[in-house]
Amino acid sequence: MTSVTRNLPWLIKDLGTSIIGQKCYVSLVENLNIEDVDCIKYSLSKGLGVGIVVGGSIMKVPQLILILRAQSARGLSLAAYILETSSYAITLAYSSRNAFPFSTYGENLFLTIQNVFITLLIILYDPPSSRRLTTSQAPNPAGKLITALLAVLAASIALFTAPAGALAVAQLCTLPLSLFSKLPQIVQNHRARSTGQLSTFAVVSQIGGCAARLFTTAQEVNDPLMAAGFALALVLNLVVGIQMYAYWGKGSGVGVVSGHEKTRDEFPLGGGREISSYGREKVDIVVQPQSPSYPPTHQHSQSAAYGRKWARKVD
Repeated sequence: MTSVTRNLPWLIKDLGTSIIGQKCYVSLVENLNIEDVDCIKYSLSKGLGVGIVVGGSIMKVPQLILILRAQSARGLSLAAYILETSSYAITLAYSSRNAFPFSTYGENLFLTIQNVFITLLIILYDPPSSRRLTTSQAPNPAGKLITALLAVLAASIALFTAPAGALAVAQLCTLPLSLFSKLPQIVQNHRARSTGQLSTFAVVSQIGGCAARLFTTAQEVNDPLMAAGFALALVLNLVVGIQMYAYWGKGSGVGVVSGHEKTRDEFPLGGGREISSYGREKVDIVVQPQSPSYPPTHQHSQSAAYGRKWARKVD
């Protein structure tokens, strides 16, 4: 068997060497040494790392598709995505500046880009509850989008030009950032008893990715700051995953009622509600008084009186 593994095509050999290194490739592939525990762990870590990077490149794509199809970002917290994007960007800059292997942090590049687009969509599809009733008073999201893009550009320049010491402090700050990035989403899910347009694929992928990252960080980087960040992110993503399971199928039928559309059921006295040209509300109420009482001796007249309908219109 070793005669076959030692004569594999150069393309396979170069690919394997680039991923797990020359030493582990010779030990595991060419010599088929399955007792080399260190190389097995290292190769497993590399394989997981490459898989996470590839998965991270499409992790938030289903979330983007959900928002675009629904033309709504209901259930997504803007504050949560801003903080989460900041955490991804800091980890990306910290790992890149410290020359860590790309397989240990590469997904942060793709997640940062995807999160920026999701954040812009949340701003664009501002929830209807926060909009004004009239078109003339409706907010224009163009200004907010431009401001957000400028903020992204400024943050990118600051991260990749900051001193190494400041960047280490920023990486330490990703721990509270991870905490506060998930808390608004968790609280919003709890209050709404629904996860809205939150993508199941994205949540499950984040849980699996954080668990795998704990292993790859311990094997290849051994950086306690990064390990602590992934551990905290795993716990918080598990909470969101539990909420998604608990609130599955709830809140999907929530509709939006326009400002001036009121049904008659809201006015038990049968009144209709309309808005006058002067902006005042005009309410028509129909009052049905009780039938007048008569002496018992006039039963025929009393029954006729009960059959009569009285109505009075009050403006």
